[in-house]
Order: sequence, then C-alpha cells, then structure tokens
Amino acid sequence: MVRGEGAGQLPGGGPGRGLGGSPGTRRAGHGRLPSAQQGATFVRGGSLAAPAWTRRQRGAERPGERLGLSWGPAAAAMDIPPLAGKIAALSLSALPVSYALNHVSALSHPLWVALMSALILGLLFVAVYSLSHGEISYDPLYAVFAVFAFTSVVDLIIALQEDGYVVGFMDFYTKEGEPYLRTAHGVFICYWDGTVHYLLYLAMAGAICRRKRYRNFGLYWLGSFGMSILVFLTGNILGKYSSEIRPAFFLTIPYLLVPCWAGVRVFSQPRAPTYCTANTVQEEQRKGLLQRPADLALVVYLILAGFFTLFRGLMLMYMFYVLPFCGLAAYALTFPGCSWLPDWALVFAGAIGQAQFSHMGASMHLRTPFTYRVPEDTWGCFFVCNLLYALGPHLLAYRCLQWPAFFHQPPPSGPIALHKKQH
Repeated sequence: MVRGEGAGQLPGGGPGRGLGGSPGTRRAGHGRLPSAQQGATFVRGGSLAAPAWTRRQRGAERPGERLGLSWGPAAAAMDIPPLAGKIAALSLSALPVSYALNHVSALSHPLWVALMSALILGLLFVAVYSLSHGEISYDPLYAVFAVFAFTSVVDLIIALQEDGYVVGFMDFYTKEGEPYLRTAHGVFICYWDGTVHYLLYLAMAGAICRRKRYRNFGLYWLGSFGMSILVFLTGNILGKYSSEIRPAFFLTIPYLLVPCWAGVRVFSQPRAPTYCTANTVQEEQRKGLLQRPADLALVVYLILAGFFTLFRGLMLMYMFYVLPFCGLAAYALTFPGCSWLPDWALVFAGAIGQAQFSHMGASMHLRTPFTYRVPEDTWGCFFVCNLLYALGPHLLAYRCLQWPAFFHQPPPSGPIALHKKQH
C-alpha cells in the first residue's frame, strides 16, 4: 500500500479485494490480471507486502509517483533531490561574518571566542526558524541542516586559510578557539566538511522543502559525520593539544548530541519502496555465492580489507568498527535475508570515505612531521591501496541499493502462505 492512501485503498480507487481475496489491492478491469502481472508483489522497506499491481491505463498514475518516487528499485533508491537555494544563500553569510569577527580585538580571549560563537549560532537558528517555519514544522532536521551548512562554510574557510589560499578570516578562531584545526588532519576534516557535508546538507534540506525522501543521504551523512566527530574528540582529548583545550571546545557537545537525535530520526524514516516480484526475490536468494560474481568480488574485497585493517591496527577506530563490519557484511552477502545491510553499508561508506580522505591527505601534507609523512617515492602505492580501501564500501552500498532483492526477507511459504491466500 502506498503511504498516504487510506487503508485498503490504492491511488485512484476505492477499497477492493486482492488476489485470492486478500485486502489492499484492486482487480484490473473486470476479469483476471494480465499474466505478466500475476504473482507480482509490492516490496516495501525490505519486506514483502500483499500484491499491489494494478493495470496501467493511459495517463494513469503509478503507485508512488505522487510522492516523487520512480518505478523501479534503482530509481527509487537513487532519487537525487534539488539543492536548497535558501540555505545556500544563508550559509554564504559566513564569509562576511567571519571576516568582520576576525578584526574585533576583543576576540583575542578564548572565553569571548566561545561566547561569540554560541551567540552567532543562536541568532542563525532564530533566522532560519523565522524564514522557514513551514519546513521546520514538517521536519525539524531542516533547522539542523541549515545551521550545519553555515558551519561547513566556516570550516572550508579555515581549511583554505591554513593552506594559504585566503587570509584574514578565521585566525582568531584557530588561535583562541580550536587550535587542533591547524594540524594537517584538522585541515582535511575541514575540507571534507566544507565540501561533501555541505552538499549533503543542501540536498537534504532541498528534499525537505519538496517533501521528498532523503533517507539514503542521511545515512551516508550520519556515518561520515560520526567518524569525523569521534576522531576530532579523541584527537583533542588525548592528542598533543589536550593541554590547550579552550572554552570553544565545549561547543562540540551539541555537535555530538544533535547528530544522535538526527540519526534516530533518519533511521526511523521509511525506506524507499522497491518494486519486484516474489519470484524474483526467491530466484535471487536461491543463487549461491559462486553464481553471483559481483557479490563474490565484494566478499573477496571485504576479506582483504579486514587484513588491511589488521595491518593498520593502530587506527583503533577501524579496529573497533570497520573490522567487525567487514565480517558481518561478508556474511550478509553469502546468506540471504539480511535486510540490515543496505542501511549500514551506507553508514560505513560515509564513515570510511571521510576517514580515508582525511588520512590520505594528512599523510602527505607538509604540516605533518617529516617522520610521520609518507615518503614521496611510495606515494603511488599508498594512494592506490587507500583509494581502493575507500572505494569498496561505496561499491557495496551501490550494489545493495541497485539490486536489493537478495536482502529482502524471504516470502512466506507452506501452510502460512496458503492460509493468507484463502483468507
């Protein structure tokens, strides 16, 4: 049943009885359904629902089109919403604001830096709420994405300034606010936040404006942001700058709590519906691993990635999180019905993408001490190995979104299915 319609109804018609007398569908015309549509099943969110095909009439609306969905698993999962122009314009105000604050002499004290930063974020939230009350009422995460888009522009300014591309914008903050951002790893965290996260915020805010789905974008952002903040916090608390924690550091507490709340909301959103027959699901799940060469290649990658993670065992984030995921993902690609993999593949794709970008960039940056820097004669091998390590989770997520039938819960069989068909 398409979300938004009444119980037992389909778009464009009243309640009816399904094939075999099951509620929730309507017979096409006055006779039997065409043979090509018999046994078709509306698969929604990884589980099999009652049959929901209807005969297409010329100009008739397909289920889900009024929600901005496309017919087919790939199109529904990869629907890219337009960017939010209002949020983009508001976020660019970070340029004049940061330039003006950099020339205020009172901001040479760490406490004033923290208070002024909190005040600006509060005023920004008030501005977003007053300009976009309808969007926030529909989805409160719109305000979160708007404020985070502003901070992403600030982070991009910090990265460009630390690399010498711009001057006179955020000196006061990197000196008296968060000096950790002046390290090579901090610079590349800012680059990622100012580009990838920024585009994700605009895309998700644009989806909210047009009442479209953004769950897949949200899961990727959740993994990427979570990895970034975990490394950031541990680097500040345990690293060389642990003795230089300033009051502005405590502004990261909302950055830790808000994504937790946002993650719960994103996971609670319904999955994009996919449309495939029960026969397709059964046929796909009967195939062994050797009959699925793409999955076999991904399993081989996951095994190699596990050994690579063990080899780099000092990166504890990978040891604690990525290594178990590699084993669980290999299991899910081997045995059917693991409906959790598409969601978590997106989360880990975002996490590994962010971590690898920061690791690769910082390992070759001039701000990294020479003894920890990758030698120039090994750049090629280092770059290829780490790029493949980052690319694999993205290919896994793409495979899960494009061909999800293997991960659906198997359809009921035997006496239970017969009972449902009779009643």
